[in-house]
Amino acid sequence: MITLAEPAQTKQLLDEPKTSLLAIEGVTKRFIKGKMPVDILKGINLDIQSGEFVTLMGPSGSGKSTLLNIIGGLDKPSSGKLTFGGRDLASLSHSELAKWRRENLGFVFQNYQLIPVLSAAENVEMPLLLRKMSKQERQRRVNTALEIVGLSNRLDHYPKELSGGQEQRVSIARALVNDPTLLICDEPTGNLDSLSGKQILSILSSLHRDFGKTIIMVTHDKEAAKCGSRMVRLQDGMMLGESE
Repeated sequence: MITLAEPAQTKQLLDEPKTSLLAIEGVTKRFIKGKMPVDILKGINLDIQSGEFVTLMGPSGSGKSTLLNIIGGLDKPSSGKLTFGGRDLASLSHSELAKWRRENLGFVFQNYQLIPVLSAAENVEMPLLLRKMSKQERQRRVNTALEIVGLSNRLDHYPKELSGGQEQRVSIARALVNDPTLLICDEPTGNLDSLSGKQILSILSSLHRDFGKTIIMVTHDKEAAKCGSRMVRLQDGMMLGESE
């Protein structure tokens, strides 16, 4: 995995046996629309190991983004259980869950969600401001994260001065800067042209292949889904199967 706090010993980490990181057991999600219940997820069972790159593939309305939000602690299941590193997420209080997200997760969104009045470096630095850390250490981590995504020469550029692909690379750097256990990517190429999309997928593949990062990515693009080490297909809130 990438270690931003200390020099990475990448080969040793990649050679370690894979262990279960996230266990999803019988997860359902029900919404009430008007007076009618609508089942979005219908008993999802999925085990994700440390160091995997799992893609969630399915058409609009299949429940993949809902499942991703539940995995990321942004939503709660109606029933079922999520265990992360052996810890039951349902047992966490609101503040504990926020702390868990901050320490373990990095999010990459389809719409980048950069702050327009901040430079690329300042956007990447934002998650670090929530932690006790020296300015020097924050700067080192920001520079490292932007170097990883190939934007060392764009530190002082604002989002309006960047292409869509570059904005998404800043978003990835921001997701990396806390050295998260898990990267969660929701349609990261959805707003990009084909060339920029391939560049983003190449970066994510490198993070998985070369640094052992665990990644879960939602996509409706068949070609993008092939970048993962395992593809999980969803339709109508149910798992249809898996492929490697």
